[in-house]
Amino acid sequence: MYINIGLNNLDYRYDVYQMFNIFYTFEEIKFNENDKLTFDVNISEDYLKISEDGKEYTYEINKEKNFKEELKKGIFIYLTDKLKDFYPWGTLVGIRPSKIALKLLNEGKSEEEVIKYFDDKYKASKEKAELCMEVARRENQYVNRDEKNIAIYVGMPFCPTRCTYCSFAANPIGAFKNAVEDYLDALDKEIEAIKKYVKEKSLTIETVYFGGGTPTAVNNEQFERVMNHIHSSFVKDNNIKEFTVECGRPDSITEEKLLSMKRYGVSRISINPQTMNDEVLLSIGRGHLSQDVIDKFNLARKLEFDNINMDIIIGLPNEGVDSVKKTVEEIKKLNPDSLTVHGMSIKRSSKLHENLVLKKTVKIAKQDELNQMYEMSKTLAKDLNMNPYYMYRQKNMVGNMENVGFSREGKECLYNMQMIEDSQTIIALGADAVSKVVYLNENKNRIERFANVKDVKGYIDRIDEMIERKMALLDTLYSL
Repeated sequence: MYINIGLNNLDYRYDVYQMFNIFYTFEEIKFNENDKLTFDVNISEDYLKISEDGKEYTYEINKEKNFKEELKKGIFIYLTDKLKDFYPWGTLVGIRPSKIALKLLNEGKSEEEVIKYFDDKYKASKEKAELCMEVARRENQYVNRDEKNIAIYVGMPFCPTRCTYCSFAANPIGAFKNAVEDYLDALDKEIEAIKKYVKEKSLTIETVYFGGGTPTAVNNEQFERVMNHIHSSFVKDNNIKEFTVECGRPDSITEEKLLSMKRYGVSRISINPQTMNDEVLLSIGRGHLSQDVIDKFNLARKLEFDNINMDIIIGLPNEGVDSVKKTVEEIKKLNPDSLTVHGMSIKRSSKLHENLVLKKTVKIAKQDELNQMYEMSKTLAKDLNMNPYYMYRQKNMVGNMENVGFSREGKECLYNMQMIEDSQTIIALGADAVSKVVYLNENKNRIERFANVKDVKGYIDRIDEMIERKMALLDTLYSL
């Protein structure tokens, strides 16, 4: 079964699709198929008409406003009334809504005017407008304004197992053990090249972020090798502001690896449960239990890590309000320094998309439950004395929600803020790592990207090409 929409003007197909996809995220949406129409959408310069089962809805287009925005708003109002679901972001589908709030605030708009703007243009709630303003103000304190300030990202494309929702370069390490050493050799080569480039161009490294995949998926000796090389190349004698390691999976964390992190100056780590419910953990392919999260978190505290982040996901398959309540209670006991709340995003290349959309063997909570779960996560952050400091949205998120980073004062992740704000060049190393060159001066707001190949073997075989092409892009900024 699918949603079959009759549409008289295909110039607006994408706009119509976006609105129906908010309400029918897990249904296939088609246009003008030969079978019976689910909805018939008729668009003119004066009005929008939607017909369904003999009933007709008409929305008059305000010609003084943007036509596409009016069209989307009309569809959104209709579907909200029909399905009785509350989507607090309204018609807004952009991934960085805090930028809208910041622009309005910088123009001298009051908070009330910003809230009214979000409502009038997008039918977005007061709560979401306030979130955008709070995040925008905090991010604006840290936004980079010097092209020579950069961040370094290093990626490890291996994980203990592959989660069902994952679409990243996260190859199960058991199947790639023979490739790890060759990968590390190629990564060493790229690190050396970028180390030399940074020095030659007199660039200032502000932050280093070691992510993945799961950096700690490799064995103790391999992890020590990479940490030593990252430290000597990018951290030592550079007076950087932050060094983060995304430990991620507790089943990959050992005391030896934590000691390596301490030895090489790591200032922030992340231990990510996603949920503290064992049945859900096993069903999404995590390969560890909630007690493992507790044990590794306490071990990190014992070793005096004082900036630990934890990630949770709202909207995991077959997880309801009671399950999230348990997660909230357990994380509150652990008392992390920052918390990242992700909305479940259904990636087309993930196993979850296949199980949910195609096979329909798993279910996601209804919208009212999802709203309750988000409220619980906000209450958790408040109870932990945390404030939102960065936020972004993704396509195909359940409940059409957002990802928010909360932290205590002084425990914000600077790398995350610069990355989301698109305000700083990021030189990214490793398979599937995407470098981002940000032009702040003559070409203000222009951004160019270069992605290393995703496939591990391809990265190993083509490392010289990756280095050469990346430097050619960087030279467009740093050889001016």
